Amino acid sequence: MKGHWGVDIREAAKMGEIHAYVPAPHIQHMIDSDTIPAEFDSAVAFPKCAKVINDIRDQSNCGCCWAFGGAEAASDRMCIASNASLLMPLSAQDVCFNSNFDGCDGGQITTPWNYIKTHGVVTGGNQDGTGAFGGGWCSAFSLPHCHHHGPVRDDPYPSEGAPGCPSEQSPQGPKKCDSSAKSPHESFTSDKYTYTGQTHYGSGVKHIQGMLMEGGPVETAFTVYSDFENYAGGVYKHTSGSMAGGHAVKIVGWGNDKTAGNYWKVANSWNPYWGEKGFFRIAFGEGGIDDQVIASAKNAKWAKKSA
Repeated sequence: MKGHWGVDIREAAKMGEIHAYVPAPHIQHMIDSDTIPAEFDSAVAFPKCAKVINDIRDQSNCGCCWAFGGAEAASDRMCIASNASLLMPLSAQDVCFNSNFDGCDGGQITTPWNYIKTHGVVTGGNQDGTGAFGGGWCSAFSLPHCHHHGPVRDDPYPSEGAPGCPSEQSPQGPKKCDSSAKSPHESFTSDKYTYTGQTHYGSGVKHIQGMLMEGGPVETAFTVYSDFENYAGGVYKHTSGSMAGGHAVKIVGWGNDKTAGNYWKVANSWNPYWGEKGFFRIAFGEGGIDDQVIASAKNAKWAKKSA
């Protein structure tokens, strides 16, 4: 089977997280169950930050989903914590290739948060100025757009492995901003953002719902089975096929389908033409998606990192 999927452990790693979790010393308190609604969407709950929450990115034919999930959730949480005064995309390019010696070969969901907190991360959006935020940021993702699994429909990008979307090797991590970067985001040393405070972990439906309600989207990882590659819409539940690897993503909300039951709403990094406009819905507990999530604490303070 081609693309990210494979049975070899190194091929599985290309999907990202291999469920190598660390102990979770900082568990965000559980919100009162009586206050948890039947459905929730971070973009609706935090409308000032809807632009960044709904910004779907593209990891190319590179297993750096772990970096995308972290950079995206961090962008959302930074916006929410700052009451939208820091509304900007944080760079998956910086996270993937400066925090990991071979980011395309996979990583852990703890790594982005450790890197952002310790070193800071520059701004940077999608390839070639595409996406909700356009160009002009410090370090955009440099690898090409791709079509990732499932029906092609109106996706204009080449499929993984086809001309224009080769299997990628990790480029050297950026040390300076792109030539297209514009003020005030043209200096790699002064465009870094970070947070002070704890990094929180959550486990189980109620804890994760509380984290979403209080602070916004979170990063998670789940076990992927081969039938997920056929996803085109609806609530995903594993019904057939073998395990293909691990994949890191961003949970933005939840809801209930009359037929399929409770589900998480999740942002993928397979471009906005995939799935449900770049999102997918997945049943609670499926593939261990709510085993453990990670994010900056709800009361973390975000700011530019001091030089």
